[in-house]
Amino acid sequence: MEKNNITRIEKKLEERLLILETGKIAKKSGGAVLVQYEDTIVLVTVVISPTVQEDMGFAPLIVDYREKAYAVGKIPGGFFKREGRPSDAEILASRLIDRSIRPFFPQGFRNEVQVIASVLSASESNQPAILSVIGASLALSVADFPCVQLIGGVRVGRIKGQLVINPRDDQLKESELNLVVVGNKEGLIMVEGDADRVSEEVVLEAFQVAHSFIKRIIEIEEEFISQAKKEKKEFPLYQIEEEIRRKVTDFAEDKIKAIGSDWTEDQKDSHFEKVKEEVLDKFLSDYPEKEKDFLDILGELKKKKIRELIIEEGKRWDLRGIDEVRPISCEVGILPRVHGSGLFSRGDTQSLVVATLGTASDEQIIDGLHKGEISKTFMFHYNFLPFSTGETRFLRGPGRREIGHGLLAERALLPVLPDEKSFPYTIRLVSDILESNGSSSMASVCGGSLSLMDAGVPVSDPIAGVGMGLIKEGDKVVILTDIQGLEDHFGDMDFKIAGTEGAITALQLDIKVSGVSLKVMEEALDKAKVARGLILKEMEKIIDKPRSELSDYAPRIVTLSIPLDKIGDIIGPGGKIIKGIIKETGAEIDIDDLEGKVTISSPDEDGANKALMMIKDLIRDPKVGEVYLGKVKRVTDFGAFVEIMPRKEGLVHISQLSDKFVKNVSDVVKVGDEISVKLIGIDEMGRLNLSKKGIEEGTS
Repeated sequence: MEKNNITRIEKKLEERLLILETGKIAKKSGGAVLVQYEDTIVLVTVVISPTVQEDMGFAPLIVDYREKAYAVGKIPGGFFKREGRPSDAEILASRLIDRSIRPFFPQGFRNEVQVIASVLSASESNQPAILSVIGASLALSVADFPCVQLIGGVRVGRIKGQLVINPRDDQLKESELNLVVVGNKEGLIMVEGDADRVSEEVVLEAFQVAHSFIKRIIEIEEEFISQAKKEKKEFPLYQIEEEIRRKVTDFAEDKIKAIGSDWTEDQKDSHFEKVKEEVLDKFLSDYPEKEKDFLDILGELKKKKIRELIIEEGKRWDLRGIDEVRPISCEVGILPRVHGSGLFSRGDTQSLVVATLGTASDEQIIDGLHKGEISKTFMFHYNFLPFSTGETRFLRGPGRREIGHGLLAERALLPVLPDEKSFPYTIRLVSDILESNGSSSMASVCGGSLSLMDAGVPVSDPIAGVGMGLIKEGDKVVILTDIQGLEDHFGDMDFKIAGTEGAITALQLDIKVSGVSLKVMEEALDKAKVARGLILKEMEKIIDKPRSELSDYAPRIVTLSIPLDKIGDIIGPGGKIIKGIIKETGAEIDIDDLEGKVTISSPDEDGANKALMMIKDLIRDPKVGEVYLGKVKRVTDFGAFVEIMPRKEGLVHISQLSDKFVKNVSDVVKVGDEISVKLIGIDEMGRLNLSKKGIEEGTS
């Protein structure tokens, strides 16, 4: 439908209404598309700067995904009551959109592009991040962007053995698979997901179902674009001057071709650096402003050589075989005062992962779009340190890449963690990348698994991860196992897969070509499974199961379930009793009012056990016939009141103080005395009747 330059179409997808619209709002942007799926609405805008960023060596793309609190009828928390810095979920969605559209930016495009996805309305039925991918593809298409391939996105779940397209939020809770797949008509472009230990066959089936659905989405997009045609503006693409390209190529190409396939990696790198110096010495004085062009040309020649060695001879830059994993070394327990540590090295990539065990007070509170505040008891934080690549830069907060890598590793390890009832700890893992030459996120997964076992966390299985690569020249396709930095940079695919020896827990795919076929995906999954098995065997040589004891420096946590009507006995008037226990034992005590669960945490085992015994005494009901060691609280003419449990007193009548006649109570007991007494009865008002007759002192 077109009206006053407004284009709008409505289509049914999986029994849900999809609406695409442009030309109504945000008309000052280069392109703006509203994507609505039932009650979820996302506005995606694109603006292309007219200014060329000539000094940029890559596509200057900015992607921001933002969830408006008003989209679910909420007012933001905090003092200012407005949206602040993006959440981890928003950053992850921004990266998802970026990784989906970046492969289609033409070579030499240097105009800054900003894509903003704004969630205007959101239901729990449909997740807006998927709609944002569709909207970004369409917004670029209706904008002035010179080269666009339409893409579609879909989320795939698996519930009770059945694959589900775009599962609702409540369904995702039951799903053993949560996979976001983006693709074009030819194949897959981007994948992000996690799974509760599913097989390669299940993942491949999910890819197939997803791609079929994506092609349906693209058909709808094509119909929409055909109605919203817009003349494209010409943008100059930066190109190296032909004379410079010819001179540098003529001088350097044969020198780089001379690199022998059997040379060591150091020999190859040294030779290339020598050629680079020769090129700069020869041409820089004549073209002082073209140093970057010289380096780009040399990079292209190096890329060509690396790919030729792999395609034609099956040899890699570091002399490994196509399916060979780099040398691995592992250590655990290397930091004496931490709760658990693992050092994982694979080739020139090294990750130090440290585990810290905390209490319920250490949980991370997240303000979700729909669910309000939710708590996280497992966190994985990834830090990419500048010295890991021999560089210098300021140490600031985590960037988007660091947040994304941390969340990927977190999802990879989460399925093997114990449930909170059996292991009531908050767990934080921190991966510091000490050396980096490819697949540092997968090294973090391996190091994280080592660290968890060293900390004594009862994981069900160890986890390993590996990065798979692709070199594609025409019909020739080679899949690489365990790619290093050069193969990632000059290759066509980075496919990270983590899991146990026989199942997948997380995966992430990024490509630089127009699409990857399902056949390539199948081969990569199979090879990654073999590689994971090899890596796990190396890890198991160092530690093959979780330690039986926690670190001496880890807090001790014990839990106890109590009747709900006993909660008041523990807390006491104004919190007096629970505060007293905390002060006396040094323990933290948390009580769940809904479930009657008491969690006791203490820096040491003695404090936790002491607090536990005090609470047990508070909730224990006295039994007739049992003997208790009590303390005399009051003395009267007719007897003594004795506390046999916290807040539980009974009367020892004067006639029950002794087997002999007692004239004065104070002749037998005084306030503060500890005496053994037997509970001989409980009257209809719940009052305790005690006796001291025939009981030896000190018995209880």
